[in-house]
Amino acid sequence: MAYIEYAKVGKEQGCFICNATKSDNLEENLVLYKGRHVIILMNKFPYNTGHLLIAPNRHVADFAQLSDEELLALSKALVQSIEVIKRAFSPDGFNIGVNLGRVAGAGLESHLHIHVVPRWNGDTNFMPVIADTKVIPEALKDTYRKLIKHVEIFKNI
Repeated sequence: MAYIEYAKVGKEQGCFICNATKSDNLEENLVLYKGRHVIILMNKFPYNTGHLLIAPNRHVADFAQLSDEELLALSKALVQSIEVIKRAFSPDGFNIGVNLGRVAGAGLESHLHIHVVPRWNGDTNFMPVIADTKVIPEALKDTYRKLIKHVEIFKNI
């Protein structure tokens, strides 16, 4: 029950993306790829199985703060992340999004990140509407193991 444990201990210190960037423990941080300019990691509280986050390594809040190299790396990481998810889970579609600012829904507004959320026909049910709860059909570590098999796709980012 990650949500319950998370609530008990509180938020981790600092920026979780920066912490993952600095850590050598990829699996513990659910990191699929760390490159020169970007990091690709699983969302610890996913909207759907396979929900990834793509972020610049530098702690910046807005696209305007990125270098051309970082912008290119984010674009390549997005294309390659979609391919990894397709190979691992065969989704029917994707939601790709960025929440800039708290009012836009950003849980972490100080470190820019892109959400890549796989979608399947019929993947919505009554739980999010009635109970404000999302049901994820498998453990994060199981999802991580399925995705990590395809990380050879991540190259030249």
